[in-house]
Amino acid sequence: MNSTKNQTNSYQFWDHASTSNITEYNSSVTFQSEFSPVIDQVIGGVLIIILFITMVSLGCKMEVAKIREHIAKPKGVAIAIVAQYGIMPLSAFTFAKIFQLEPMAAMTVLICGCCPGGNLSNIFTLGLHGDMNLSILLTTFSNVMGFGMMPLLLYMYYQGIYGLESAIPYGGITLALVLTLVPCAIGIAINHWAPRFSPIIIKVGLSALVVTTIVIFILCGIAVRDTIRPVLSPPLVATAALMPIIGFLFGYMMSFLFNLNQQCRRTIAMETGCQNVQLGTTVLKVVFPYEIIGPLFLFPFIYVTFQVGEALLLTILFRCYQRFKASSNKKTVYVTVNGNTEEATSV
Repeated sequence: MNSTKNQTNSYQFWDHASTSNITEYNSSVTFQSEFSPVIDQVIGGVLIIILFITMVSLGCKMEVAKIREHIAKPKGVAIAIVAQYGIMPLSAFTFAKIFQLEPMAAMTVLICGCCPGGNLSNIFTLGLHGDMNLSILLTTFSNVMGFGMMPLLLYMYYQGIYGLESAIPYGGITLALVLTLVPCAIGIAINHWAPRFSPIIIKVGLSALVVTTIVIFILCGIAVRDTIRPVLSPPLVATAALMPIIGFLFGYMMSFLFNLNQQCRRTIAMETGCQNVQLGTTVLKVVFPYEIIGPLFLFPFIYVTFQVGEALLLTILFRCYQRFKASSNKKTVYVTVNGNTEEATSV
């Protein structure tokens, strides 16, 4: 026990002007995983399978010619990378300062803010009728850049105190790349060689994703309902809620300033605000034992919940706007058929 306390007190806050030391988040709470290792592995395996199927279905919406066009003119990719690795870490750092988060909480938030883009952005790009070709490219480049940017950003913000840059989950980043590129390549091939199957695959993939996501969110919510309460403090909840909004807003604004089209703006907004926080969870797991980090280990779950909720809300609002716009553009005309005047509606 003494060794644990000594290890805990050896961590110092990222602000060198602060004299606060990191202590155990709550000594009265004994945090441990609510899932057995077997169940945890089963859930992880199911998620990988569903993600693979989903990315195949998204690949069915891609075209090789358009991918080449984005690679030849990488303005959208450059904007998204700057937004992803510039805005999100800075937002996390700023909110940690504004809300005066405790050192361990601030560290957890910043680790999540330094993560690359995730596959959530691809899914919601489809819902927002964005550019799927650009979306997959952005996720790929973001994760490739993550090999260097995550350790660099963590070193910059923490000045190498905690050795966090050495805990980057390179295996997790590689897996994210594989689960993006391989199934998308399969989807592209299907769309090219057997396009009649694309609509069926898209419907099956997205339906399986929706059902699985709902079930897993409910199971996780039930499993951590007692442990997660300390993480639901107003400052942490506000941080988790505001960070995706900042990402969506600034991603869209930067795209607007550089005169990208509407599809690209929505795509870059999603890529900026939806991060692969599973990598942040891995960093936390590698660097800090449960005795030190406590329930803060569940902050990425809160963060990704707000990402999904806010992106879903934006998607619903966008779809409603599209329907309203389509109905308002309809015009009523009258035609004469066989001497009789009939009403006809055209757009």
